[in-house]
Amino acid sequence: MSPRTGRPTDNPKPYKLTVRVDEEGKKILDQYARQEGISQMEAIRRGIKRLEPDIKK
Repeated sequence: MSPRTGRPTDNPKPYKLTVRVDEEGKKILDQYARQEGISQMEAIRRGIKRLEPDIKK
């Protein structure tokens, strides 16, 4: 038996980030997550992925 606990995944998330947002940002995040039926973290991940096209290569 593995010493690690938790569910196995194909997409591990080993990085933990902490951010501070203002009232407006929190309200937008809450509304979006509720509308889409997802967690706030999933909403943040989606937002980060939307930044990729703006990266200059």
